[in-house]
Amino acid sequence: MAADPHWLADVRRYAMSRPFLKEQSIWAVWLYRLGRRIDTRRDGVIKKICTAFYWLLFRFFETPVGISLPKSATIGPGLRIWHFGGIFIHPAVVIGTNCTLRQGVTIGNRYVDGPAPVIGSNVEFGAYAQVLGGVRIGDNCRIGAMSVVLSDMPDGATAVGAPARIILKSHTDGLSA
Repeated sequence: MAADPHWLADVRRYAMSRPFLKEQSIWAVWLYRLGRRIDTRRDGVIKKICTAFYWLLFRFFETPVGISLPKSATIGPGLRIWHFGGIFIHPAVVIGTNCTLRQGVTIGNRYVDGPAPVIGSNVEFGAYAQVLGGVRIGDNCRIGAMSVVLSDMPDGATAVGAPARIILKSHTDGLSA
């Protein structure tokens, strides 16, 4: 099987040799990509065995690493997680390319069976930021540490606070890759 281009983009964002030995967060990203790849297999006994193996690994990694990236979420290439632990992504979330999560980030719904957020590309989340409900976060946004986003954010916005308020509508400085 050829290498997954999404996975290769993820690894490039870690910008270090042997990230598997240095950052536990990449274990969760690898497992997420494996789960997505298993889902593309044809139905049959091999897929069932692989899926059972995935769920065993998912539960094994989720607790000690503290990152829940379910394979049903849609996450673009180039995901970077700084500082593992306490990260929860709802199974229905959509995340664009080259997004950055820090410890304690929650992206999910506000109530049972409620809508989940859609996150654009090049979005950076500060530590313990939360995005809840059926909101849309535009491209190139920044969400400050400990912010609670409950409403849409336009492209290029920076939001801080609980509940979050937009303090900058767009910024021209480069985002980290």
